[in-house]
Amino acid sequence: MKPKVIFMGTPEFAVPILEVLLNETDVKLVVTQPDKLVGRKQELSYSPIKKLALENNIDVFQPEKLRNDIKPIIDIDADLIVTCAYGQILPLEVLNHPKIASINVHASLLPKLRGGAPIHHAIIDGYDETGITIMYMAEGMDDGDIISQVKTKIEPTDNVGTLHDRLSILGAKLLKDTLPSIINKENNRVKQDEDLVTFAYNIKREEEHIDFNKEGKVIINQIRGLNPWPTSNTILNDVEFKVLNATFEPQNVDKPYTVKVEKNKLGVTCKDGIIYFDLIKPFGKKVMSVKDFLNGVHDDISKWSVK
Repeated sequence: MKPKVIFMGTPEFAVPILEVLLNETDVKLVVTQPDKLVGRKQELSYSPIKKLALENNIDVFQPEKLRNDIKPIIDIDADLIVTCAYGQILPLEVLNHPKIASINVHASLLPKLRGGAPIHHAIIDGYDETGITIMYMAEGMDDGDIISQVKTKIEPTDNVGTLHDRLSILGAKLLKDTLPSIINKENNRVKQDEDLVTFAYNIKREEEHIDFNKEGKVIINQIRGLNPWPTSNTILNDVEFKVLNATFEPQNVDKPYTVKVEKNKLGVTCKDGIIYFDLIKPFGKKVMSVKDFLNGVHDDISKWSVK
């Protein structure tokens, strides 16, 4: 008999995880974040997890604040609770509810990068590798015992989008491989080393802005680690430009924050060289190459200010 499972997740990253559970277990309930109004027309949008649940005729529960509304979960005689990028803290009563365990699929090699933005920070913070951890859930943030892990190298060409997609697939495979040992209570259980803990808190708006007083490698990591969402930005000539791709050219510079314009190239000096923009989005316009942008500008861009 397949174990009865409550799944809790929200974004696209968690979809392959739920797909594994739909195939390998008896999913009784899906818990996801409330629907949101999006776009200029403020149309109601379901989370990717809700869409998948409804397609498979699974009941969906969307509490505004889980800690105030746990009865639909407690009413289900569940063997497992599985979470992946759900977005709310689970009360202790919920964690202790299932017969076997409450487990989480987390997108880092714990104890590294605990928190809500581990994929972004893996690139922004200059990690050479990251991965997936399946862990027992505890009251603290991502501090439960480790069950299994899988690693992946972070390539120089990776951005948060490519790494996100790769980790999502790796997470689903690891969960499928690990589930039998969890169900049979034969799995490993390893305490996290608190001396090795790092954190990956959610990205704040001010962290999206590029500081050209920093080294070029740090800036490139920031741009990669925020592409395609929420994207880094700079202010050129008092207009916000989102920067999706850029390259770094090391060289001696007089001072940071100086605009450099060459044939089909637009850059800004930083601490140890020049950041040349490749793909940008000026405020109110579509994403475009720097070449296309320069072809449409007739000002003397070299005199533009940078903030």
